[in-house]
Amino acid sequence: MTWTIDPSHSQLGFSVRHMGLSTVRGRFTRFTGSIELEVNDEPAAIAVDVETASITTDAADRDAHLRSGDFFEADAHPTITFRSTAFRPKGDRYEIEGDLTMRGVTRRVVLDAELGPIINDPFGMQRRGAVGHARINRKDWGLTWNQVLEAGSLLVGEEVTLSIDVQVTAARTDRPAEAALA
Repeated sequence: MTWTIDPSHSQLGFSVRHMGLSTVRGRFTRFTGSIELEVNDEPAAIAVDVETASITTDAADRDAHLRSGDFFEADAHPTITFRSTAFRPKGDRYEIEGDLTMRGVTRRVVLDAELGPIINDPFGMQRRGAVGHARINRKDWGLTWNQVLEAGSLLVGEEVTLSIDVQVTAARTDRPAEAALA
């Protein structure tokens, strides 16, 4: 069964240390994706496409810098993609291995993820949630811009935590179409 990401109830976020003092958080606001599940409810494939220019940290100047050639180079690389390559059950969680492509560079990442139960919503859809996170080094994707501060710390940390919190939907097959419109 294919489950489609509902972007209005989902968030693709990240966090990174700033000046060694605090953590800056951001997110991407435009993305699409799907999760394919086997009959036994085991994950089989995940595909996500993110519009690079939709990055926001709620600071206009910083967001413009992140879209520039110093970081994502959004004009030349408009899409960030993730394609799963392997799933390893870990109790009630999964390690999801996949290829993350940013700025034209593809590297393998491993997400620690959890897939929630199925619920039937009042609008005739099946829904479920999925959460996950991974830590990456941004330099592995060519995101190398930085400044060393007087105290020796970096302006922008190199380790980035990715946070995924998505709600996915699938059309219910146990309910007549007319009932879904009521």
